[in-house]
Amino acid sequence: MNLSAHFSLAEFTTSQEAARRGIDNTPPAEVMPALIRTAQGLEAVRVRLGGAPITISSGYRCEALNKAIGGAPGSQHIKGQAADIICPRFGAPGEVAAALRDAGIEYDQLILEFGRWVHVSFAPQPRHQALIIDRAGSRPMWG
Repeated sequence: MNLSAHFSLAEFTTSQEAARRGIDNTPPAEVMPALIRTAQGLEAVRVRLGGAPITISSGYRCEALNKAIGGAPGSQHIKGQAADIICPRFGAPGEVAAALRDAGIEYDQLILEFGRWVHVSFAPQPRHQALIIDRAGSRPMWG
């Protein structure tokens, strides 16, 4: 099932950890509108990144999967509002985050996590927070 032109439901729900643990990561119907909004947000991200393909490393997570991987309680992933992405054809995660920070995309949070991926979320009332999280803690993104 496609959520948008370039993103499928499977891209948001496939998880090696869920498969290993036998966790059903199928989102409930009430999460689908948020997943569609997130996929549409990622379409805007893709345009800003010159149309380069985006890989989702973590999208929707059911409560059991979120707990299994040590995700934050109340994570936006559980609500279908977030995806952790990379875009190697565009550049390193830091370059992706820098390109998105002030691009006019209505994200809720944009987080460069440990220099390895970019967490981007889309909530109904976007806060437009840009952060870096690494071993030193959490801080506002440069700029």
